[in-house]
Amino acid sequence: MRAFVSELLRRTRDLGHALLVWLAAALAAVWWWSPLGEAADRPFFDAFTVLSAPHHNDLPIVVLAIDEPSFQELQQPWPFPRQWHAALIDRLREDGARAVAFDVVFAEPGDPAQDQAMADAIARWRQPGGTPAVVLAATRERLDTGQTTLWTEVTPLQRLLDAGAVAGQAGVSTDADFVVRRAPADPDSLSARLAVAQGATASAADWIRYNGPRGGIDTRSYYQAVTPGLLPPGFFKNKLVLVGRSLRTATELTASQADMFNSPFAWLDGSDRLMPGVELHAHLLANRLLGNGLVSASPWWTLGAGGLFSLLLAAFALRMHPGLVAVGTASAAAAGVGLSYAAFAQGGHWASPAPLLAMLGAAYGVSAVWGFVATRRRARHIRQMFAQYVPPEVVSELVAHPELMRLGGETRELTVMFTDLASFTTLAERLDPQHTVAVLTEYFNTMTAIVHRHHGTVDKFIGDAVMAFWGAPLPVPDHARHAVDAAIEMQQAMAAMVTRLQAQGLPPIGMRIGIHSGPAVVGNIGSETRFSYTAIGDTVNLAARLEGANKAFGTGILLSASTAALLGQGAPLLRPLADVVVKGKTAAVRVYTPCNDADLVASSTRQLEAAGQPALALDKL
Repeated sequence: MRAFVSELLRRTRDLGHALLVWLAAALAAVWWWSPLGEAADRPFFDAFTVLSAPHHNDLPIVVLAIDEPSFQELQQPWPFPRQWHAALIDRLREDGARAVAFDVVFAEPGDPAQDQAMADAIARWRQPGGTPAVVLAATRERLDTGQTTLWTEVTPLQRLLDAGAVAGQAGVSTDADFVVRRAPADPDSLSARLAVAQGATASAADWIRYNGPRGGIDTRSYYQAVTPGLLPPGFFKNKLVLVGRSLRTATELTASQADMFNSPFAWLDGSDRLMPGVELHAHLLANRLLGNGLVSASPWWTLGAGGLFSLLLAAFALRMHPGLVAVGTASAAAAGVGLSYAAFAQGGHWASPAPLLAMLGAAYGVSAVWGFVATRRRARHIRQMFAQYVPPEVVSELVAHPELMRLGGETRELTVMFTDLASFTTLAERLDPQHTVAVLTEYFNTMTAIVHRHHGTVDKFIGDAVMAFWGAPLPVPDHARHAVDAAIEMQQAMAAMVTRLQAQGLPPIGMRIGIHSGPAVVGNIGSETRFSYTAIGDTVNLAARLEGANKAFGTGILLSASTAALLGQGAPLLRPLADVVVKGKTAAVRVYTPCNDADLVASSTRQLEAAGQPALALDKL
């Protein structure tokens, strides 16, 4: 029944762990699906953009930048005279350009003659089939009032449109961090209008695939195109040209700040923080011509992968080493990021790895906390189980390294000690039960402390006897020496205790100790419903017999030759007594007792070796 209850509790804990892991993963997925989760996608998009950008292209796209060199060379503040734009249109047409787009809004009338000059230049450029060759920027301006938000359409001069130009929306949308990542959905965008001149039919994607940082598209200064002789004839042949402001430090920058934008390269590769709007449109145009803009992948793939990995984590986390769980989780996260990048760079799909990482992180975090709590619970169990057997430092070592304790039993080299009290029955007859228990408690407390001080393990109390051993649950170097030293100190403590008892008018008692070293089976031994940490085997039996053999020699400590052989240099002097055959044994065992008289030790040794006497049979002990 107990085994059934134990298994039921284990399965319940496993189920609870799995449910918590799944709940954590689900909450992470919900968090990512919310607007807050969008911020987690952006670093991955920017990193993938930087890593996958080719930084070169052979597309027929040229950006004419209205930049600082142009202001310096042309010695003209903004806005430039529109007759210059008219001259530029004529130059591009004569040079064989396919089309030109101005990322400049010509909404306000200027000098009538110059407006007409620009209109005439537009009218002179007619593409075969009537395809517009000049695209002029239009925009929408937002006006926020206390009650509502108004949008105003700002279009180019009607005179320019009547001459054959078309309007293209130049607006782009930024994310909350003011970085432009999304492609405009407007089919009348500036890049879409210009792509028509090249015959591109690819629809706009959801996200911009940047060719590179600022300057990643072939860029020339405006003044080079309007000044004869600076660019070779035919330079613009079959090319699509975009004209717009691209300022860095000029005084005009403040006035044109609205046409500068953050790109994914702004903080990842140290490029210029701002990218001109005209270059953004060049990247959008490149996406349309190549058909390689990024399309949003279904998030269910990523969420499904996160759910699958969370399921595997819940299934195996409690049965695997924590290090393997951490490595497996990190490998799954790395694989998710790698697949996401492959889809981005090679497949043209943007599938953020953020939800997968969030779900894995949440699942692993819950599993790690669960494992930590379970480890603490096991640590408490180990402390409670072994605190009564071994010293506190040994318990701490077992808690820190539970693998050192193999449950179920194993063979170890031990030194085993048995003690028993002589004449305790006579003493107990003189005392009431409470005083008897008090004397035993003092005795057990004193002897347990000595055993622990000498790195031993108290196995059990049997009536007024103590069983202890050295060498388990942790290996103890010089276990025989520790046991003998403990026995000598125990007899000294016993003498002090007897003195106190006699001072109370009580009869004296004595203590006999038997010690033997050898192999024994040690571990949690017993039934499924009741077990204890103990040692069994011939070594244990012989140690118990030697305790009783003290009666035959009138000694307080008796140890076997096996123990004596392990003591080494600096050990207490040992007096050999005899070769004995204890009950249940056929082989003789030489026994010793500690002795401080070197002459007596030498004399006993000579007599025992010279006599050649047969082994003493102690069958009744």
